[in-house]
Amino acid sequence: MAVTNPWESIPWDRVRRAGSKLTTPLHPDDYLRLLNPLWSERELRGRIEEVVPETEDAATLVIRPGWGWRYDHRPGQYVGIGVQVDGKFQWRSYSVSSPPQRRGRTISITVRAMPEGLLSSHLVRGLAPGTIVRLALPEGDFVLPDPPPARMLFLVGGSGITPVMAMLRTLDRRSRGTGRAMPDVVMHYSSPTPERMIFRDELADLEARHESLTVHRLHTDLDGMLALADPERGLDRICPDWRERETWACGPGPMLDAIRAHFEDQAAEDRLHLERFSLELGGDGGEGGTITFRNSNKQIDADGATTVLEAGEEAGVGMPYGCRMGICHTCTLTLVSGTVRDLRNGNEFGQPNEPVQTCVTAAVGDCVLDI
Repeated sequence: MAVTNPWESIPWDRVRRAGSKLTTPLHPDDYLRLLNPLWSERELRGRIEEVVPETEDAATLVIRPGWGWRYDHRPGQYVGIGVQVDGKFQWRSYSVSSPPQRRGRTISITVRAMPEGLLSSHLVRGLAPGTIVRLALPEGDFVLPDPPPARMLFLVGGSGITPVMAMLRTLDRRSRGTGRAMPDVVMHYSSPTPERMIFRDELADLEARHESLTVHRLHTDLDGMLALADPERGLDRICPDWRERETWACGPGPMLDAIRAHFEDQAAEDRLHLERFSLELGGDGGEGGTITFRNSNKQIDADGATTVLEAGEEAGVGMPYGCRMGICHTCTLTLVSGTVRDLRNGNEFGQPNEPVQTCVTAAVGDCVLDI
């Protein structure tokens, strides 16, 4: 017999509106947070429900989001997560490894601790269940189409398996729900050793249950890197019809560079979808100029490759920031005058009082910001 939660039937939006009349000048969130720290309309929050070890240096974090979350992300998208470390919130983005669930209660991200990664190491080894984190809504275009193609190819390396795992889990769930076979899927998975291969057991189980799923495993510490053009060990041997398949590739930068070059050489780049885990700012920056920070009355001359955030920090301005990757919007300031250019895509912003993300924009001439 299902047990219903009486709290779920309470019309909380109306309670909050009524509460605002009684709690002014304080926001009703300040009181509701005492009842449940996930009840907030000011920011998206989540609670760590479980930390599941996957390998010696990777773990899956099961998160229960609070108010404002919708469980309709697309398989392959990423979310922003903000965690307080040493008194400051650090933001990063991680692919959602769990499939979308319209009536879900949790989401999962899978994180590998990097030697130089302050936050990734903290998430894997130092985050306790019950911790409250900040969240940013799912984003990203590296997604599984609906309906999926009849034939697919996944090329992944290391923790690049995480967005693809969300796709495989979604395909598996759909096949069980409809009784139809999983599409024809070939996956090549590179990992330094068998022990560092995330989701190793689950992938073996999926492959055993679905005849249409083929997983090729390469242990690079033993066998070297994937030689894409090698007639004996390359793509033509792994997946002879790869030129006709939609391909999703995710992993380290050098691996993705090699894949892109190979697909372009074979005139197959239109079928290739890439996901990189690091921010790449384009080479076509602004012209540079004098950036004035109005409230602090500080100025600095910056070139076209220096972000507004970096320039402000160099000038001694207390610049807000979070992920430093253009995801969390913590760094957003008001542009009073002038023009800045987004270094990711070349878009320019020059309207007075326009909000701009300082971590990914550079000056195009002189400009003034409200800080």
